[in-house]
Amino acid sequence: MTALIVAHFVLAAFARPLVRRLGARAFLVLALPPAATTCWAFTRWETAASGSSVNWSWAWMPDYGVSVDLRLDALAELMVLLASGVGTLVLLYCASYFSDTTPRLAGFAGNLLAFAGAMLALVLSDDLISLYVFWELTTVFSYLLIGFDSEQRHSRRSALQALTVTTLGGLAMLVGFLIVGQEAGTYRISEILADPPPATTAVEVAVLLILCGALSKSAVWPFSLWLPNAMAAPTPVSAYLHAAAMVKAGVYLVARLAPAFADVPGWRPVVIIFGAATMLLGGWRALRLNDLKIVLAYGTVSQLGFLTLLAGVGNRDAALAAAVMILGHALFKAPLFLVTGIVDHAAGTRDLRKLSGVGRALPHVCAVAVLAALSMAALPPMLGFAAKESAFEALLHGDTADRWALGITVAGSALTVAYTARFIWGGFLRKPGIADTPVHRVGPAFLAAPAALALCGLVLGPGVGWTDRLLSAYADAFPAPAHPYHLALWHGWGTALLLSAAATLGGAVLFAARDRVARLSRRIAWPTADGVFGQLLLGLERLSLQATGFVQRGSLSVYLATTLLVMLAGQLAVLIADQPWRGASAPRLWDVPLQGAVAALTCAAALLCLTVRRRMKAVVLAGLTGYGTALLFVVQGGPDLALTQFCVETVSMIVFVLVLRRMPVHFQESVSTWRRAVRIPVALAAAATLGVVVWVAAAARTASPAGAAMVEETAHHGLKDVVATILVDLRAWDTMGESAVLAAAAIGVTSLIYLHRRAEGAAVPAEVRGHTAWSVTAEPLTGVPQGDEGAPERGWLAAGATLAPEHRSVVFEVVTRLLFHPILVLSVYLLFCAENMPGGGFVGGLVAGLALITRYLAGGRFELAEAAPLQPGLFTGLGLFISTGVALIGLSDGTVLHAWTYHGHLPLIGDYEFGTPVIFDCGVYLLVLGVVLDIVRALGAKIDRQIERAAAEKAAARRAGPETGEAAP
Repeated sequence: MTALIVAHFVLAAFARPLVRRLGARAFLVLALPPAATTCWAFTRWETAASGSSVNWSWAWMPDYGVSVDLRLDALAELMVLLASGVGTLVLLYCASYFSDTTPRLAGFAGNLLAFAGAMLALVLSDDLISLYVFWELTTVFSYLLIGFDSEQRHSRRSALQALTVTTLGGLAMLVGFLIVGQEAGTYRISEILADPPPATTAVEVAVLLILCGALSKSAVWPFSLWLPNAMAAPTPVSAYLHAAAMVKAGVYLVARLAPAFADVPGWRPVVIIFGAATMLLGGWRALRLNDLKIVLAYGTVSQLGFLTLLAGVGNRDAALAAAVMILGHALFKAPLFLVTGIVDHAAGTRDLRKLSGVGRALPHVCAVAVLAALSMAALPPMLGFAAKESAFEALLHGDTADRWALGITVAGSALTVAYTARFIWGGFLRKPGIADTPVHRVGPAFLAAPAALALCGLVLGPGVGWTDRLLSAYADAFPAPAHPYHLALWHGWGTALLLSAAATLGGAVLFAARDRVARLSRRIAWPTADGVFGQLLLGLERLSLQATGFVQRGSLSVYLATTLLVMLAGQLAVLIADQPWRGASAPRLWDVPLQGAVAALTCAAALLCLTVRRRMKAVVLAGLTGYGTALLFVVQGGPDLALTQFCVETVSMIVFVLVLRRMPVHFQESVSTWRRAVRIPVALAAAATLGVVVWVAAAARTASPAGAAMVEETAHHGLKDVVATILVDLRAWDTMGESAVLAAAAIGVTSLIYLHRRAEGAAVPAEVRGHTAWSVTAEPLTGVPQGDEGAPERGWLAAGATLAPEHRSVVFEVVTRLLFHPILVLSVYLLFCAENMPGGGFVGGLVAGLALITRYLAGGRFELAEAAPLQPGLFTGLGLFISTGVALIGLSDGTVLHAWTYHGHLPLIGDYEFGTPVIFDCGVYLLVLGVVLDIVRALGAKIDRQIERAAAEKAAARRAGPETGEAAP
């Protein structure tokens, strides 16, 4: 099972080269995975029909109880055959539907095959969480497929609408899954069905939330608005996603969980009322529309309401009727969509008011459409007739609610007959007063897929008994009635047959009076769900704009004060309510008096920030608070944390200084006395409250500290640096996530500065390129006669001559020249010694960044370009790629990272170990180095260019002043 699922996604990844090489014929290759899945499912038919199942489980992380579980039983067998069988035919149909020159065809092909893989995994999942994951994958791929023609506004809006509705329902469903899993003590679906949790209030709420997800996925009212608009997608998408696969996911979920939750209060009223309402509303709307595809779309909405009603009723015969109806619906609705695509291709329109005589011009296409339409109208001997008979029979012998539902389904079936006849009449028959529509011939390959599906509906009508064992194996999960129903085409004369005849006659009458019905439908039409959705979005947008304008005042101090006040109120409320200091040991002020002294100096530096007016002084004082924290780490015995803190503070102060070059020297914000009187108490109260909370929390500890276990685990691996081991081994996934956030933040910051293309122009000018510490400058010394210069001036840096003389410092250049390479060596040492000494990839990358910052400060942006000629994005991307790759490798055996270690010996160095944690740390090193380099280039080199440009403009203005007769400034 897993191999088949993976094959879908792997081949989808190769869709682009396949389409580039084969064009539309690539769909023939892409159809192989679903075709293989269909064949495999047929080989498991007997197993599923006998009531057994095929199970597969992978203990992904056994220590946490996380596993991936798949299960093929009778219901899953039916859904796999539909998802894979119809998927195969739709992909073959695409080879004729699309041309080799269709834009974005490769992306469409890959998304369609990936959707098939996600749908396959969804129906095979035996775990609520993995089911939700694949549920959302189908949502994402359907969004991409509906928005295939992204240049059209309608396509984009329809895709976003489908994504919004189904995702919101999916989130509600996830909450329901979590509640059910906690109440049942397991997330295995088979175990929940075998032993359902008691119907507590929590379970009732969970059931309603799950139904929200199912109804939104299957476009049941009031969530039905997205499906008709999704017809903006190409016809193969409509035939597969919106007839045979995706919209069946909600019905499948209802059918899957009904044996366990059908008796929970709230389940039956929801599925019966909303299912019946959807059947009537969708069928009624289809009677006044003129686009063949939209007619089928509203017909699909109507049928989905019928399927939801049957699947959720909660008795054995209704479950059997739901299963056979799911099969019949796929076998008549998918070919009708595909035939509509053929008519659109051949005639150039889908408007039934313009189509005339297409049936005579395309008799084979018309024959396929009639076969599928007969099944949709539930006329014998088609499969649709047998399915509708079983539904009437099941509801006829139910309780009072079922009999009410029966009356509604008979009316809905009459509407189905009416819009089916309207579809055939509008699409294929000759209309008086309208000339025959010119069409071009259709090849047999184009018609093969819908013809195969329509013939299956014809063959399975008389042969519906072949499916009885399989579908009854699912239905037998419900309590068996005294006389269980069995599938057959003919059950003799009876009430169910009379109801079918009444529905057919009523549909014929509605079709005969189609003009009056259409006028009546338009006259009493209420606002469409799509219009209501648009008004809701518009109102939400206006509300958000007003709320944003009221809250976001553009004052950083207001935002900070609001945050601090909320934190202050929350923490004080908790302290007053819980009184955590009761029973706690008396907290210590310090372990050694030196800690108190350092803390007092740090607080003094923070308080002095309130009095300064110069920006640079404020930066220095703020930096002193960070250095004070680092000193506390040193006193407490955490040299690794102290080293990291020192490096972070140093880089932060340099970044501040780089920014301050373009800002006024003094703070220009005028703060009134009363505002200052409010700010200072708020800041001091927040700081005091936070300090007390941390103090009390440390004293009120009831559980044993986790540090001892971490130290023991680290020592077990023969390591000494606990912090580094935690970061790159025990909790490496956290580190990887934080690294990704760091990279994203750096890219965001620099993107705000580089509004245009990232062309720093940092290459060293040709006249100074190649000047090293021992090269002679090309220009003679100022004030010395030619030839008497004496000792030539030497350039200590590669691009030192690019700086103006007043910006150069020979001492700084010499020191930079001497320290640059040792600092780089030190950074590598800190990287590789992290297992047993203070260091690690993070601090190593910061130290290497400091080396590059030193080169920049000494020689300017050209010097930085010479020191680091590669783009920062290369370091960032490579580092993130390495750390992520190593983390994924570590998941192969269920561990975090410790997947491989090499033990070796080198002369002079001795024994050493080199493993995946070290490689992971190398990725962190490169990522941090890239982030620092990117920020320095953005805030340093870019601002340098702005300063140079401003100086050049001033000089040009100064020169232009005398020429134009103006006074020079």
